Amino acid sequence: MILFPAIDLKGGACVRLVRGDMAQATVFNDDPAAQAREFASLGFAWLHVVDLDGAFAGASVNGEAVRKIRRAVPDARIQLGGGIRDRAAIEHWLGIGIERVVLGTAALRDPALVREAAAAFPGRIVVGIDGRDGKVAVEGWAETSEIGIVDLARRFADAGVAAIVYTDIARDGALTGVDAESVAAFARDAGVPVIASGGVAGLADIAALKRHAESGIIGIICGRALYDGRVDPRAALALLEERSRC
Repeated sequence: MILFPAIDLKGGACVRLVRGDMAQATVFNDDPAAQAREFASLGFAWLHVVDLDGAFAGASVNGEAVRKIRRAVPDARIQLGGGIRDRAAIEHWLGIGIERVVLGTAALRDPALVREAAAAFPGRIVVGIDGRDGKVAVEGWAETSEIGIVDLARRFADAGVAAIVYTDIARDGALTGVDAESVAAFARDAGVPVIASGGVAGLADIAALKRHAESGIIGIICGRALYDGRVDPRAALALLEERSRC
């Protein structure tokens, strides 16, 4: 199971939000590239990068920060989301060495794009599904649709996407702990490998999600708990490595 440290970009800085509220942004590092280097030095093989401004704008806003991150950690693998909504943007980011792109709003608004991209770039397209009260939120979580999270996931079960990043908005950035049972149920119903996001507050949450690996949970995104020291990076990585051998 992969542990992804989150680098969320707002105004060129590395921030964390509370439940997706842009007005509740805490800046943790003014230099996202330096933050990426720190995570890489701790042993993280993947980074989960999100252009928060881009998610609202519908196009890249923090592109230069993303490019600096890519240059700063040439050996790390990067999963990028936020404002990627057309084929040109997908090709641009994959072309500069981003390993995976996450399509969230596009998955709801333009499912054909997701299918076409998944076929053209096997293993490099991820669907982002952000849930609020069981419904899909889009446009940087500013809008909540009438589509259920499982309904949207099932639309891509046969599309060949690498994974679904599933975010529980009510828990994201709030340090409330994860609902591992609900995430596992979503993964089983979705029929696509799931990367869990939202609510990790300590090692116990990581262990709880790991226990549901057989349900299809293949990764965990951790943000605020890493930045404020609630999760020790090396301990978390060791926990996943140890359990993966059991």
